Amino acid sequence: MAKIVVMDHPLIQHKIGYIRRTTTGTKDFRQTISEIAMLICYEATRQLELADVEIETPICKTTVKELKGKKMAIIPILRAGLGMVDGMLTMIPAAKVGHIGLYRDPETKKPVEYYCKLPEDCADREVFVVDPMLATGGSSIAAIQMLKDKGCRKIHFMCIIAAPEGVEAMKAAHPDVDMYIGALDEKLNDHAYIVPGLGDAGDRIFGTK
Repeated sequence: MAKIVVMDHPLIQHKIGYIRRTTTGTKDFRQTISEIAMLICYEATRQLELADVEIETPICKTTVKELKGKKMAIIPILRAGLGMVDGMLTMIPAAKVGHIGLYRDPETKKPVEYYCKLPEDCADREVFVVDPMLATGGSSIAAIQMLKDKGCRKIHFMCIIAAPEGVEAMKAAHPDVDMYIGALDEKLNDHAYIVPGLGDAGDRIFGTK
């Protein structure tokens, strides 16, 4: 059974409190989203497998640890997921970055795909799907299914704020995918926005509203 980890680190909680405020402007919001992504990434990569490798230091030969197997891939769900990529690349600079474009139909509330571009060897990589908000779960469920259809098996999901409804939907659709969540909020409102949430993450990251 996959893990569901809700962050309790004081720095993460402090920074999430800051981005919830209506008074936080675009520049600070964008920067803080990136910082939170970096901190959650640190926690989400704790279980990665290591291998022993023999190296030579300036003093002698020794055995050190390094990540086992292929490197990682970061797959943001467009467009808000882009705000988490730079923070994660700070932690994993060798990761490749793919993109999945989905939007939510305002009538049906269901995700509609408009773009998908992945690293060629994505199926062999440890994949981290990122989106700041997990609301209904529709977009993340669809994105992860797209990755599974292309052969990806080692998939993790990272978000900054989640609603219980989205978490349950993800568990039902993808019980094999670990979830790393910055904060678990109260509920969804009638418009499928997370309460208390922080509004539209994409608009706040890019200053489009």
